[in-house]
Amino acid sequence: MTRNLFTLLVAIAFLAGCGRPDGESSRSVIQNKGSDTLVNVVQAWAEEYQMVKPDVAVAVTGGGSGTGIASLMNGTVDIANASRSIKDSERENLVANGNNPVEFVVGFDALAVFLHNDNPIQEISVEQLKAIYADGGELERWSQLGVTVPGCSSDEIIRISRQNNSGTYAYFREAVLDDEDFKLGSRDMHGSKDVVDLVANTACAIGYSGLAYASDEVHMPAVSSDGGETFVTPSVDTAIDGSYPIARPLLMYTANQPEGAVAEYLDWIMSNEAQCIIKEKGYAPAGPVECEASM
Repeated sequence: MTRNLFTLLVAIAFLAGCGRPDGESSRSVIQNKGSDTLVNVVQAWAEEYQMVKPDVAVAVTGGGSGTGIASLMNGTVDIANASRSIKDSERENLVANGNNPVEFVVGFDALAVFLHNDNPIQEISVEQLKAIYADGGELERWSQLGVTVPGCSSDEIIRISRQNNSGTYAYFREAVLDDEDFKLGSRDMHGSKDVVDLVANTACAIGYSGLAYASDEVHMPAVSSDGGETFVTPSVDTAIDGSYPIARPLLMYTANQPEGAVAEYLDWIMSNEAQCIIKEKGYAPAGPVECEASM
């Protein structure tokens, strides 16, 4: 089921409930918006929760972490999804309007580096990534890394990035660029899948995105954060054990301590059932889980 179709069905169900003779809705609707990294798993949670609590509908939209938190600040959502921590300015805005925002860690993600399948690089360091992406970084050509990439006659490193309202963008800037600015000239994509698709079709390209968006059309080099002494491949297991150097928490925020249907939904998200869903989708669960072998 596509995101737009699911949201439409939720809206239809909500309107149908509003037409009851007693004037009361037949179900509660939880508005949930934000991170594109999280949108696939949150969609899966919402669909499964329909089976668990038929009288509660969860309306899910993406748009980026910043968009979700902005919607939380203006009071149009119950839960904001984020792949980066709330900013001080965002928290201050919520507090100034009488709120006390609450953070929930709902899982972990390995932020993978993606290369075209013809690119021979199998290992890359955080220092090299910074030299590729950061303003003033000296790496502009693949030959500077000692490789020739078939199909990339220009030898140019084409940098694929995310738009600046993305939590993935913000986390990469913090963890890899040490909060320095990005170089100008990158191709900034709206969504995580867009990054992977463009890398898959561009021999000269490099990109970064959540591990869950990996496909057979690209490959992911192992990453080192200790100057090339140890390289770790991104995976659910290395995100869980903390050995992968670019792993991050996946977050949900509420404006205040949740109550009622929202509190029950967030409690369910931390259940073994829901955490097995996040693992099935390619993310690391927030804690130990016992899942069926098919997951």
